Amino acid sequence: MNVAAPAFSSAAHERQASSIEDVQGRGDTRRIAIDKVGIKDIVHPVKVEDRARGEQHTVATFSMYVNLPHHSKGTHMSRFVEILHRERAISVESFGAMLEEMTDRLDATAGHIEMTFPYFVTKKAPVSGAPSLMNYQAAIVGQCRGGRTEVWLKVVVPTTSLCPCSKKMSDYGAHNQRSHITLTAKLDGHMWFEELIDVAEREASCEVYGLLKRPDEKYVTERAYDNPKFVEDTVRDVAAALNEDRRVRSYVVDAENLESIHNHSAYAMIELDKDAVV
Repeated sequence: MNVAAPAFSSAAHERQASSIEDVQGRGDTRRIAIDKVGIKDIVHPVKVEDRARGEQHTVATFSMYVNLPHHSKGTHMSRFVEILHRERAISVESFGAMLEEMTDRLDATAGHIEMTFPYFVTKKAPVSGAPSLMNYQAAIVGQCRGGRTEVWLKVVVPTTSLCPCSKKMSDYGAHNQRSHITLTAKLDGHMWFEELIDVAEREASCEVYGLLKRPDEKYVTERAYDNPKFVEDTVRDVAAALNEDRRVRSYVVDAENLESIHNHSAYAMIELDKDAVV
């Protein structure tokens, strides 16, 4: 015989929920504060601003943290997901607002959100004009502390690097390799991800493409050969370009050449806070 489960009213559910102890809301006596506590690597669909189309749909991985004072046992993990679930369109402005809401709702004095996602740009091959999509690893990173909110844009740009030393001493050609240029910038004013991508690609030996025809392959090979750069040259040239942009207040630029004749990478990094420069 089947017995129907008893029906509970919403009021009954509320009474039942209110009777469950909030264990994480207890106090803690160890007197050790926690710098970051929250959720890590939660995947969520989002819309991000796009220079060419206005916006694009993508899937982002979020990590969301707040600080926890020494007298509190735990934070409210479900609130992170609730806040994220309400967000669909993401911009630097809305990201900062989401960060501030998270910090406030969790009764914290500091909050941190990292959002990483693939970002797609339609590029045309340099000679044939054949279009293809290029994907870049992008991120928005924000921190709220002491009532001050800072938001950074970050993008990893794959490029080609050709070695000046190899070109100088070799009778036949020069070795080249894939290079990853990473730009992380704190801004005072709006900037598209594409603008940061443009800076990195312009200062590399040559940019890379999703699709190349034979005339395009000839072009990029010769372009890199005519524009050799050490990893040191790359970061200095990118930094010089960012120094000229008043919207960029702080930045970190690094380049990693994935060497083709060594079993290691060549690496260089420059970091600058313009507001701290006397």
